Amino acid sequence: MYKGISTIILLVISNTFMTLAWYGHLKFLELKWFSKLGLFSVILISWGIALFEYIFQVPANRIGYSQNGGPFSLVELKVIQEVITLIVFSAFTLLLFKTESLKLNHFIGFVFLVLAVYFIFKK
Repeated sequence: MYKGISTIILLVISNTFMTLAWYGHLKFLELKWFSKLGLFSVILISWGIALFEYIFQVPANRIGYSQNGGPFSLVELKVIQEVITLIVFSAFTLLLFKTESLKLNHFIGFVFLVLAVYFIFKK
């Protein structure tokens, strides 16, 4: 149980950094100094943020993987990661990008992802 919870916590932290690396620069454009940076500089900053994603992602996968003594198969790890990514991205979008909204079709897609988790974990 400890390895499963640890894996999920590390994946949440990892995905928070990755979401910030992938989409944070779009919000950072509102900062005066950031808006003057060129694309290459923004890529380097995002890459630096993404480094922290790997610092948490790699241990999460090693701890959680069944062949390393963890509770999850490789496919289960991937599906967990995708659902966490969706949750983190949704929270990030709603909190930081006030012009974006979630619509019915988004929620329907979320339901299908939850169903995917159900079927992946069904023995």
